[in-house]
Amino acid sequence: MTRASMTGVLVREIVNFSAYWRSTTFSSTVEPTIYLLAFGFGFGSLVSQVAGLEYIEFVGTGVVATAVLFSSVFPGMFSTFVKYKLQRTYDAVLAAPVDVEELVTAEALWIAARAGTYGCVPLLVAMAFGLDPSPGMLIVPVIAFTAGFGWACFGVLIAARMKSFDNFNYVISAVLTPLFLVAGTFFPITALPELASVLAQVNPLYHCVELVRHAAFGFQPGADAIHLAALLVFGALAWWAAVRSMRRRLID
Repeated sequence: MTRASMTGVLVREIVNFSAYWRSTTFSSTVEPTIYLLAFGFGFGSLVSQVAGLEYIEFVGTGVVATAVLFSSVFPGMFSTFVKYKLQRTYDAVLAAPVDVEELVTAEALWIAARAGTYGCVPLLVAMAFGLDPSPGMLIVPVIAFTAGFGWACFGVLIAARMKSFDNFNYVISAVLTPLFLVAGTFFPITALPELASVLAQVNPLYHCVELVRHAAFGFQPGADAIHLAALLVFGALAWWAAVRSMRRRLID
């Protein structure tokens, strides 16, 4: 991979983003914020504390991962599908000195950078409603970027393997929704049955949630090393699979 080729793809994405950043920012930040307010104040009126935290603090830190998911996997799926299947944008990009590996990497990095920014919005909203800021929260954009890269690559992988927009419903309903619900965002995974609790621990979104909570309320070096390793492994595997699948679509 060459830096110049990836920079060219990134610059193109930034220029295009300037034309639609308002709508993208609105959808990527408002929906997680609604989850925060609905669950934080809805369940918060019934449940005072969860896992030793005020419920608004528990949900406020957990919804960061939800914002990261929404702002990375969906652009990875839908935008990628449009660019390579309908607009044939990727065919034009590959006519330049850019290969599939550089194209996928640059796209994922750009989406991850946006996810790292959007993921902080629920945290800021939670602060407005009582979450105390802490120095560790400065690491949250990095955590969100790392998780966002993996989910962006996962989205690209799905886009490369689907034949129509309708097929995305299978992934959203059967994969993303269950992962979203058992990530420890709205309730601890220890509340799940034992087998489900064990399976939830392989959920990349769960590891993002835990890292954000520890950044806000105190790091746990041993556990956080495992959470970070899980996100890095997920990102590496998703990137490899995305590059391989997209190469088959565009080259083979």
